[in-house]
Amino acid sequence: MDPDRQTELNALRPDLLRFARLQLRDASAAEDAVQETLLAALQGSHRFENRSSYKTWLISILRHKIIDIIRSQNREITASSLADDEDGDDGLTETLFERGGHWQRDAAPARWADPDASFEQRQFWAVFEACLDHLPAKTARVFMMREFLGFDTDEICKETGISTSNCWVVLHRARMGLRTCLETKWFVGAGSPGC
Repeated sequence: MDPDRQTELNALRPDLLRFARLQLRDASAAEDAVQETLLAALQGSHRFENRSSYKTWLISILRHKIIDIIRSQNREITASSLADDEDGDDGLTETLFERGGHWQRDAAPARWADPDASFEQRQFWAVFEACLDHLPAKTARVFMMREFLGFDTDEICKETGISTSNCWVVLHRARMGLRTCLETKWFVGAGSPGC
């Protein structure tokens, strides 16, 4: 393998692991998914055609690994467990925010002058992940299943054991929670992002 490609794989590993942890909420399952992704990337490196970034290609492989893991698990989440969900946290929240929800002095992102350029900034995704971590774990999981993994509503309901109407309520709450968090932690004072 090309040494530059190996260096790139090593540099992207933390991002892949963070993505897997957000969805799986299990450090060992996330580690397994990332290891399988890296192995698949090494074995299938000849299939990468430079039509997207290498990171996007790896995320696509990881996405399929996560979907396989979720579909292979036979656990059910009841609506009552969804209601009394506790917050999951891998330490990212304390790294970025003080106890009262304000930015740590050294963690605040730079102002957003150009939305298109800023959207791709690593800081934005760190803030997005921290906001996702502020959601109850099962709410974040339903959101990730829908928005990042592309599950349809029926699949989400079957996997989580919730009704279709409850799924839509959970998705609405997740989106509103993320919107509020991003507005207060990222967009404040930067002007309207123009949606």
